[in-house]
Amino acid sequence: MKIVGLSGNVKRPSRTASLVEAIVSGVHDRVGGESRVIELVDAAPVLFKALRADQLDAEGRAIINAVEAADVLVVGSPVYRASYTGALKHLFDLVDYRALTGKRVILAATGGTPLHGLMTEHQLRPLFGFFNALTLPTAVYATESDFTEYGVTSPAVRERIERAVSELTQVLPATDPAAARISGHRPALVAAQV
Repeated sequence: MKIVGLSGNVKRPSRTASLVEAIVSGVHDRVGGESRVIELVDAAPVLFKALRADQLDAEGRAIINAVEAADVLVVGSPVYRASYTGALKHLFDLVDYRALTGKRVILAATGGTPLHGLMTEHQLRPLFGFFNALTLPTAVYATESDFTEYGVTSPAVRERIERAVSELTQVLPATDPAAARISGHRPALVAAQV
């Protein structure tokens, strides 16, 4: 299981990156596998060297390959002008339109007020509809007051993270329990029954 978090943050420190990391950690704790978080503050300068996928250098291709090879994506962005960041949009402009078909995606966003909370529904969810990905019903949205020193501390946000992770475990393919015991990973089927 490959879990990739994408944080559309273009500055550091970032509440969005912290939120994405918390969700990725929750997924990893429940289903195991390999996990990583790609922050656009680091990836965007590499990706902006290419306007098309065929112009990517090796470093850029590695970023796009990681996204396309993921079994689960956790995608978050700060709300910027009522949408996700342009850096995140550029990344998905470089992803093959067939590569995310059927992939499971947890959506997340951070914003200055609760009024921006529907960005996940009106901006991010349609993006993944284009890719024929499966976005989980629960999106996770957080405001500045949900963090302490850039760490997620809100019980309500933690509850939404847990709900999104639980939904994910219900839609992942079942794994062979014997193989999971050998590899040390908890099977998704068992996790869904907890």
